Amino acid sequence: MELRRALYLYENPLSIVKAEECIQEDKEYEPQTICEHLQYLFALLQNSNRRYIDPSGFIRALGLDTGQQQDAQEFSKLFMTLLEDKLSSQKDPYVRDIIQNQFCGQYAYVTVCNRCGRESKLVSKFYELELNIQGHKQLTDCITEFLKEEKLEGDNRYFCENCQSKQNATRKIRLLKLPPTLNLQLMRFVFDRQTGHKKKLNTYIGFGETLEMEPFLDQTDTKYVYELSAVLIHRGVSAYSGHYIAHVKDPQNSEWYKFNDEEIEKMEGKKLQLGIEEDLAEPSKSTTRKPKCGKGIHCSRNAYMLVYRLKAEEVPEVDFEVPVFLQKLVELDNCKFEEWCVEMSEMRKESVDKGKAKHEEVKELYQRLPAGADNAYEFIPLDWLQKWLDESTPSKPIDNSKYLCTHGKLHPDKISSMKRISEYAAEVFFQRYDGGPRLKAESLCKDCVVERCRVLRLKNQLNEDHKTIANMVKVTVTSGEGFWIGKASLRRWRQLATEQLGQEDEFEQGDVKINGSTPQKEELLEEKREEDTETGFNEDIVCQHGCLCISESERRLISDATWFKLKEYFPTAPEFRHNQEPCCQCQVLEREGERNDALHKKMANDQKLALPNLFQDKNRPGSSWPQETSELYIVSQFFVEEWRKFIRRPTKCGPVQSLGNSHLICPHGGLMFSFSTMTKEDSKLIALLWPSEWDVIQKLFIVDHAIKITRTVTSEDNNVATLYTSEPELCPECREGLLCQQERDLREYAQATIYVHKVVDNKKVMKEAAPELNVSSSDPEDEKEEPRPEGENDPDFSQANGAPKRQKVSIQGQVSYQKQGIRRSTRHRKVRGEKALLVSANQTLKDLKIQIMHAFSVAPFDQNLSIDGKVLNDDCATLGSLGIVPESVILLKADEPIADYAAMDDVMQGEGLGNTYISHSLPVIRATCHLM
Repeated sequence: MELRRALYLYENPLSIVKAEECIQEDKEYEPQTICEHLQYLFALLQNSNRRYIDPSGFIRALGLDTGQQQDAQEFSKLFMTLLEDKLSSQKDPYVRDIIQNQFCGQYAYVTVCNRCGRESKLVSKFYELELNIQGHKQLTDCITEFLKEEKLEGDNRYFCENCQSKQNATRKIRLLKLPPTLNLQLMRFVFDRQTGHKKKLNTYIGFGETLEMEPFLDQTDTKYVYELSAVLIHRGVSAYSGHYIAHVKDPQNSEWYKFNDEEIEKMEGKKLQLGIEEDLAEPSKSTTRKPKCGKGIHCSRNAYMLVYRLKAEEVPEVDFEVPVFLQKLVELDNCKFEEWCVEMSEMRKESVDKGKAKHEEVKELYQRLPAGADNAYEFIPLDWLQKWLDESTPSKPIDNSKYLCTHGKLHPDKISSMKRISEYAAEVFFQRYDGGPRLKAESLCKDCVVERCRVLRLKNQLNEDHKTIANMVKVTVTSGEGFWIGKASLRRWRQLATEQLGQEDEFEQGDVKINGSTPQKEELLEEKREEDTETGFNEDIVCQHGCLCISESERRLISDATWFKLKEYFPTAPEFRHNQEPCCQCQVLEREGERNDALHKKMANDQKLALPNLFQDKNRPGSSWPQETSELYIVSQFFVEEWRKFIRRPTKCGPVQSLGNSHLICPHGGLMFSFSTMTKEDSKLIALLWPSEWDVIQKLFIVDHAIKITRTVTSEDNNVATLYTSEPELCPECREGLLCQQERDLREYAQATIYVHKVVDNKKVMKEAAPELNVSSSDPEDEKEEPRPEGENDPDFSQANGAPKRQKVSIQGQVSYQKQGIRRSTRHRKVRGEKALLVSANQTLKDLKIQIMHAFSVAPFDQNLSIDGKVLNDDCATLGSLGIVPESVILLKADEPIADYAAMDDVMQGEGLGNTYISHSLPVIRATCHLM
């Protein structure tokens, strides 16, 4: 109460002027400072007509996040310090020193030398006493431990200024002055060294409704008897989750109130009742029993803060006089509230009147809705009628347009969505609610009904014919008769017939039950597998020249009776008798294709025998120059891959006719590759050949440019020098442009694949990561002429898995070279604990962590990511800027999960009151979490 009086006396001329402006202009008053907010809140609480007051403005001024629960002890310390700082500039000493006078006490750290008996004191202020509860059962025991004497011995000896040496000593805390309002913080949250996290101590602590502090003070004649005035409960078993409930005593009438967020409850009688909260917070498996408490003593395992008020012999009746400008603001708020109440009352009355009128209307028409057998009737939508019967929703105009057929009448298929009502009720509805078009008895479309009956009869006949034809095709066709029919057409003829009737194919949903007959499941699956749904009946055996196709596997013979039965449904279908000759042109083309296939097989076999090592990728020039030759030749890797594809599948891939090396040469006529990179990063673009292989290449293919690398060894003054020269020579300018383009390609990509490998043991990181660079030797094709060696690359496999095709791109408008997208031609072999993710270069590391969270169930704050030994920790950086390129392997090391899984959200925030106005305005306050 003294704090409220001091806040009323708080003076800020600017706030008074602003309040007067709001009163004159009838605007809502918005305080600016913390003290102004408290002034206005206390004035509203004291004189407002509202049932409750909204403190949202005050919360916003403090910068608190309402979606995150903060620590009550930390908030209490910071808020008191902030309030004291804001009041320190007031001229009135009562206002300026109110926090000191009401909440501040003094104690001293007293150290006594055991040798000379010298006593030294260090006096400090306190606003609350932090009491350790571990190992104690009563509040007085906690206070006694707080004040107990500590021995300073051994390495912890005290340097005595009188003895001028380190001496054994004793140290204790001595209470010097106690405030009128004594805040006691029970340290329930402690740091567990074993788990590395905070935990809650669910220890029962007994505390009395009165607290005598004289035994804890030295040499005092003043009585320090305190009365319990507030208890803060933390309901929950974890240090990272739970709920706060406050119990506050009214000093005027000694009645207790419970504050649970927006719920305020007055307790029965005049005694504090904590039993309900204790029962709710009791763990189901807890074996700790609540100790018996004497009269005037409370026991709690969740009491978090205790507030005691110095007991006075007489409680004076305090009549607070609200400042004039605040009273005017409250009166203005009361006027707005009364206007709002009147408006709400009128709206409620209007709503009640409308509801009564609607109820009478429904009551009146409900009996007249049914249409008699011989009476006129109309159709209205069933859903509109249901909404009309629901008195809580206003009725819209009646819309019948979506129930009409193409003839503008009621569609027979929509009849189940309509309701038949009397003409009288329909007339009333359309007069009151409007809408249309009106659908009377004659509005049902006769044409659609006739068509529907026709379709139903045809479907019935179709099902009967389907059974008949299914039996007829099982009979062997006699020689000298029959017709050719496509196997696909025979499987799906009923589907085609149904579509021909203008109906949607309903076989897939199983909604074609006619007279108890249903398509067989196997037949439906066959029809579903059929891919060619665009061709008509029997058109699947018509070749491109309009004749009978030559492939006998796609057709079969059926009897004349079966064909004529099918012709009833498809009178214009192509017809081929059993003696119909296949297409002559297709036969000629087939013979030519067979000759070409044989020629290609022979050509592929000859080329493979001529270049066996190049095909099998054996005995290739390695990273060091081979000693048996002084020159090597260069060809495009794309040429080698296309040639190998032809050798493996000569009947499916066309032969390679020419060797094009022009894209390896820049516009200046120079080479864009050096020997030092040809066997490393550039090996994805070029291949090295032996001179003997080059001779064969020149004979088999048309070569546009010959590119040769020559090694020259010189000896001068016993110094041996090796020189590599190329024909044509290296172009440094275009080489630099090529490197820049490749670097840009690695930093600019979209929907590329990277791999995340979860590491369980740090010692296994390199061992497990190494196999990921191996090249798979599996071949997805069935046609293999011989086994391929380990490391063989299959370009078909790469393209089938999304690898971009090679294309020519320009470097600064001049240099063109063969590009393979991002240069990653080897296949990645996934290992256990690894998953592939699709990412883009402009994606942030935070986005990647979210993807990893979904893939590995590891929260972002528990992820430790690294690539090539470099830690990735900048969440705002893009993947391109972090050097993450396609096919990269990122190592994930997950932190060990905490025992309390309910703490995940709180741990992720991890900032407490760090970003609020309170913390930014104050010096650092000591932590409230003690070590065990």
